[in-house]
Amino acid sequence: MPQREEIGPLRVERAADRVVATLDRPSARNAVDRATVDALHVLCAGLEVEPRTLILTGANGDLAAGADIAELLDRDADDARAGINTHAFDRIAALPMPVIAAIDGYALGGGAELAYAADLRIGTPRMRIGSLEPTLGIMPAAGATWRLPAMVGVTRAHEMLLTARVLTGDEALAWGVVTALHAPEDLLPAAHELADRIARLAPGAVRHTKTALRARPDQHPRLELDLQAELFESDEKRRRMSAFLHRKRRDPAPTKEKR
Repeated sequence: MPQREEIGPLRVERAADRVVATLDRPSARNAVDRATVDALHVLCAGLEVEPRTLILTGANGDLAAGADIAELLDRDADDARAGINTHAFDRIAALPMPVIAAIDGYALGGGAELAYAADLRIGTPRMRIGSLEPTLGIMPAAGATWRLPAMVGVTRAHEMLLTARVLTGDEALAWGVVTALHAPEDLLPAAHELADRIARLAPGAVRHTKTALRARPDQHPRLELDLQAELFESDEKRRRMSAFLHRKRRDPAPTKEKR
């Protein structure tokens, strides 16, 4: 049975191979406030020590309707330079194992940038995702300006960020922000299906693949070769390859009849 706990406004369920973290601030449609940021840091600290796949989602029909405007109103230049949300989202992106964002309803502003920090994103037809910061006199500054172009391309990222365009679920799917849409009641099961697929793989191989995916262009291909060298010497590689060869010898592929 999963272990359940609350970390501030996060509801957390821990299993052997995954963790589900649910933003739960119903009065603010799960807007990301400082308490949420602090809770995300606590969550990440545990996953950095004991790597597991993370599923991020929101309660009551939204991922996160934005950052907490009441808090942002009182933040000053020093707060902006401190990168309160930025550092939390960067830490999520840097987690050793994949992060899956299951997006229902609103993922706006800081909620969108939280979703962009994930490795895999799925949604529902009623999802709405985009950056509305310029309508409030600020800019998206917690990852959207560099993560979004990598996902949707520079031209589409410019349109979204410079016009504060909010995508519907169908648009998010067509533009590559999410890889699939599911009915709201099927969203979390679909996220668990992705986690199941990850769980069947060699954890070290998944971790090293994520490391390579996040690396700077000038680190390739040297980084892949070094990471692959580690995997070639691993017991997991020998175990899995030996099992594959054993199955192949035991159950050879049927040969075609000669005619």
